[in-house]
Amino acid sequence: EGNPLFRVRYAHARSRALTRNAADLGFAAEPGPVPDAPQELLAALGDHPRVLAAAAAHRAPDRIARHLVAVADAALPFLPAVLPRGGEKPSAAHRARLALAEAAGTVLAGGLTLLGIDAPDHL
Repeated sequence: EGNPLFRVRYAHARSRALTRNAADLGFAAEPGPVPDAPQELLAALGDHPRVLAAAAAHRAPDRIARHLVAVADAALPFLPAVLPRGGEKPSAAHRARLALAEAAGTVLAGGLTLLGIDAPDHL
């Protein structure tokens, strides 16, 4: 469980399962617009193991840096929709969004560590 790649894969799988099962549990669509960023973010997080392997094989840390920029760009518009607003009760969709945001933070922190950059604790 201390392996960052395991945490990313687990958070990704958990967020997908929660989102997929929300309709089965009777949860309706969330109020307000939901940005299209989650699909881009899911794609960027799904590419993470492949990017790490390619960067290691070709000794190209610039690939990791470009990937981290892509993850951060995909996560930024998504983050305001992560938590419930006001008196709204948290739902399965909120938990899925939170898990996805945690996966993005884990990927960013792990990638910065691989590049030799200290990530802030709150990331």
